[in-house]
Order: sequence, then structure tokens, then C-alpha cells
Amino acid sequence: MLTTPAPGPHTPRYLLGFDLRRRPHLDADVLVVGGGVAGLCAALAAADAGKEVLLLAKAAIAESNTFYAQGGVAAVLRADEREPADSLELHVQDTLVAGAGLCDEPAVRDILDSAESAIDVLRSHGCVFDGKDHVSLTREGGHSARRILHANGDSTGQEVVRSLVAAASRHPSITIIDQAFAVDLLTDGGRVMGVLYYRRSELCTALAGETILATGGCGRVWRETTNPPVATGDGLAMAYRAGARVADVEFMQFHPTTLYIAGGARLLITEAMRGEGAVLKNHAGERFMPKYHALAELAPRDVVTRAILAEVRASGFPHVWLDATHLPAAFLQERFPTIALACSKFGIDITTAWIPVHPSAHYHCGGVITDARGDRPCPDCGRRAKSAALACMVPIAWPRTAFSKGWWWVCGRARMPPPPVANRAACAFKSNIPSPRPKISTCQICCAAFAL
Repeated sequence: MLTTPAPGPHTPRYLLGFDLRRRPHLDADVLVVGGGVAGLCAALAAADAGKEVLLLAKAAIAESNTFYAQGGVAAVLRADEREPADSLELHVQDTLVAGAGLCDEPAVRDILDSAESAIDVLRSHGCVFDGKDHVSLTREGGHSARRILHANGDSTGQEVVRSLVAAASRHPSITIIDQAFAVDLLTDGGRVMGVLYYRRSELCTALAGETILATGGCGRVWRETTNPPVATGDGLAMAYRAGARVADVEFMQFHPTTLYIAGGARLLITEAMRGEGAVLKNHAGERFMPKYHALAELAPRDVVTRAILAEVRASGFPHVWLDATHLPAAFLQERFPTIALACSKFGIDITTAWIPVHPSAHYHCGGVITDARGDRPCPDCGRRAKSAALACMVPIAWPRTAFSKGWWWVCGRARMPPPPVANRAACAFKSNIPSPRPKISTCQICCAAFAL
């Protein structure tokens, strides 16, 4: 792990030649690149602050890693909704333990303390979590209490996307452009002024006083991944070419259990299934997790992943099994309808048959170096975005903080003022960039944690 900045590989400043005078362009107060939970919440926060917002989505607006999130959202709720034994301090300690010494404790406490407020934000936009008279909570790996909210059984991400897309679509100050592939950040004198993007076979530009990157991860650089085709790390690459410092790009969290069928997509098999009692078995049919960790199947993801790989190497068999057949059939069908349907397409009835599973690349933890609020670069603050425990954390409502310093929001996590771009060639668009617009005032900060 690097503790001091080191030069990265050389890369051209721009991937494509262009002249803004010959490119169609859109103009807004705030430009958001990315249509997942981070981008949608950023757009809504900026619009609620009175700004005209343009949101660019790489594919269809609903196509993002957020959409495929199954298990739920981790949060310690108010006393009448949480387990009596649960507490914020317990959640913090669970996170620090799972982080294996790599967490920044003040950042952990800040994030988790804001989780309840973030749930309120989602609910205010119409997100409905499971539970009739009382919210339904489940448990996942690394958590010592049931604190995971979920929606439609195992389709939490779909419900989050549905509610946020609906809220953004009906907001009069938000314009959504889908099928817009962002190519490069446009900079002038060290300040980000917008992006160059490709849509319908045409190169276009979007100019704004403030630009927010919420472009997701890069799981698709791996052969085995839970991520959809859009997750190719574009935002991180754009920021790097623009002169930003990046850190911990090697930190990729692997989800222990994805469906392992030859020729099939690596469907996520949510950790919540193990939280409800499913167990892992090796090729010989033996349950093996208790010999690796006291929490067995509910150990942190990195522990479970390494244990599975150890069993695979020892047996020479390409996968292990997830067994939920001892759980009531009706419960499995109701609680995990997405997984049940997907497995049935391969002839697997999860109520009577074991599920073949294998680890896959899941969540990218690196990013642009910032401090906890993205206020300025700092030498060691990359640690805030890479710990094993925070690997399952996805900000939901941090966009409600100030955009007043030209912050970026990279991969839904990191924001920073654009660094100087020294010794770079002058660009033809400089004289056509408008002056920076008035800034957004400080708003409430809150966030929550996706436990996919």
C-alpha cells in the first residue's frame, strides 16, 4: 500500500480531438455523470437547492450497478425500528473489525451516523422497504445484528432505482440524457468545465459550473464479475487523465457467492441468503466455513472468499455449493424471488437443490484522493475509500453537502477540487467556456450503506 504519491503511467490528456465550436452542446448549472443511486441523489439534491441539473446516463437510466443490488441497505434505525440490542456503536465496531485495520474511524463513524437520515431521504422519494407494520430487517456477513433493510425480497436495488428515477424524472429542474457515454472531462486552467460525451454516433459536450462524477465501479475489467456491462471505470479514467491523483485502484472486493454455471452470467447470490440460514458446502458435501471463522458463513466477505478458493484448490472442483434446502420452501420463494427465478432458468430449484457458487469481482474500493468531505487532496486519505468494511458502502445522500468548491463525486464516493493540469496542451474550447455559475449553498450531509 502506497502512503506517498507516486507518478502514474503516461496517458494522453484527451482521447479524441475536438473543437467546441463545431460540437453540439448542452448547458446547465450542475452536470451529473452517472445514473445510479449516487448520481440520482446528487441530481435531486442540486435541483432541490434551486439549480438547473443535467444528468448523463451511459445506457438506459435504470441500467447501473444499483439496479442489480439484491440484499439491501445497512443502517441502524431509530429505536422503534431497530433490534433492541443493536446500536450505532455496534455497527461501527462491526465495520472496523471487518476493515482489518484499513478503516479511517472518523470517516466510518460519520458515514454510519448518517445512515438513518439517508433512509429517510430514500423514503421521501417513494422507496418502499419490506415490512407491513414494522420494517423487515435481515442480517449479512460482518454484521452482528439484523440491520439490513430490503425491498421486494431480493430486489432492493430495483426499488431504489424505481423511486429515484421517478423522482428525478418529474423534477422540473432535472434533464436526463440517456445513452450518453462520457469520454473526457473538459478542463480549463485546472478547473473542470464539463464533459465530452458520445451519443447516437455523435460527439457532444455538456458544460456546467459544477461537474459531479458518479460513474460507478470497474468490475468489467475482470472476467468473473457481478457487474453489468456499463461498469468499466470510465469516471476514474477520466479523472486521471484530467490530472487527478488516484489511489488504491487495486482494491477490488470479491463477492463470495455468485451463480457458477458454464456459459451463464455471474448472477449475484445475495449474502442475505446466508443471513437467513443458507450454508456453504464443498465438493464432498461438507460444511466448511466454521473451520475458517467463528462467524462461519457470516464472516466478512474477504474471509469467505478466501475460504471458498481454498476449498476449490484443495478439491480441484471449480465451485462450492450454497445449500438453503433446509429452509421452508414458501419462505425461500417469497424472500428470494429474483434468485429463485434466475436459478430456475438453469434447472435449479433452490428449495430442493444446492446452488453452485464461486467468488466474482464485485465492488471497486479505490478512487480519487480526497479528504473526508472532498474539500482538498491529502496524502493518505485514499484510505477512506478502500477498506474492506467500507467496500460495501455506497453513499445515498451525500450530494446534499455543498458543491461550493467545484467538488467532483467519483464512483459515488470521492469529490475534490480539480488539481492544476500542468504542461498540457491548450485546447480549442477555452474561449467558449462560460464563467463559473453561482455555487450551491451547504445542505445536509447524510449517507447509508448498501450491503449488496
